[in-house]
Amino acid sequence: MIPVNEVQNIARQLQTEIGRKIVGKQHEIELLLTALFASGHVLMEDVPGTGKTMLAKTLAAAMQCRFQRVQFTPDLLPSDLTGGNFYNQKESEFIFRPGPLFAHIVLADEINRATPRTQSSLLECMEEKQISIDGTSMKLEDPFMVIATQNPVDNQGTFPLPEAQMDRFMLKLSLGYPSSVEGVEILRRSLEMPESSTAVSETAGKTDTAVYQEPTDREPASMLHREAGSARSDDSTVSREQIIRTRQICRQIQVHPDLLEYMVRIAEATRQHPETALGASPRATQALLRASQAYAAIQGRDYVLPDDIRTLASPVLAHRLIFRSRHQNGASQAIQLIESILDTEPVPTEAGIEGSVK
Repeated sequence: MIPVNEVQNIARQLQTEIGRKIVGKQHEIELLLTALFASGHVLMEDVPGTGKTMLAKTLAAAMQCRFQRVQFTPDLLPSDLTGGNFYNQKESEFIFRPGPLFAHIVLADEINRATPRTQSSLLECMEEKQISIDGTSMKLEDPFMVIATQNPVDNQGTFPLPEAQMDRFMLKLSLGYPSSVEGVEILRRSLEMPESSTAVSETAGKTDTAVYQEPTDREPASMLHREAGSARSDDSTVSREQIIRTRQICRQIQVHPDLLEYMVRIAEATRQHPETALGASPRATQALLRASQAYAAIQGRDYVLPDDIRTLASPVLAHRLIFRSRHQNGASQAIQLIESILDTEPVPTEAGIEGSVK
């Protein structure tokens, strides 16, 4: 018997804690937790002021894990992220000073403002959960998760993430604007907050409402924005050990062989489509599998359904697609293509799947 109730309870606890700060966005929060439980990384792309940074920081604050925030800038160096060896004159030896990547939750704020050289320093840690410095590889402590944000509107002074970097992110999310009701609730919460809580600073990078305000000035790498240590409070609900346990449970969720074939057919359809130059990679199908297992566990099931795959197909696959025409390389076009594939590919029968896994 797979203890999926443990996963569901932890997910509800985190959703409750996040809901104290974030108004609405239940589906996006659920997808973020899916990536967390599936040992994946998340890219959040949206216009300024929609709560990207605040959502990431609120998730970290709800867990007893070390949290680091890095404000990516053009003069940021790889060593600013990984750390490095420094010569100690007093001891006459080199000592290693770990960088912000040696944390459990890393927020890479405005990741596309850093140069490709700095962006590439994330490749090893995101895929292999380790960092290599001066010929020595150091394992990162579980759980490890990178949450990156970027602004799709202001492209001046930015460096688009390469395909290899995009493929490392399990999910890509977009929060979008709040509804009218949610907008009123955001303002109501703003009125209830003391002045010290609603003031915006570059170090904090957020207000105490669901809206994050982009900083206007940038500081050099020597004044890197970091929030060291942990972002938790004493009444945090979820421990590091619970997250590790949750990840282990999610990997035990049953997946019918027909669903494995269904995932592969979807991926192959993206590769064979006449409009795509680059389709979903084998890493993408693995990400879809792990995300489906975690999503099913959050729903309280110990088996995956076709609806889980259909729900996650666009967040997992769309950002990995490259179109032949440069004018088509947009999020909406990729999502439309995924949806058209889901409409045409035969769906395995749920009755047969449920009967075989129970």
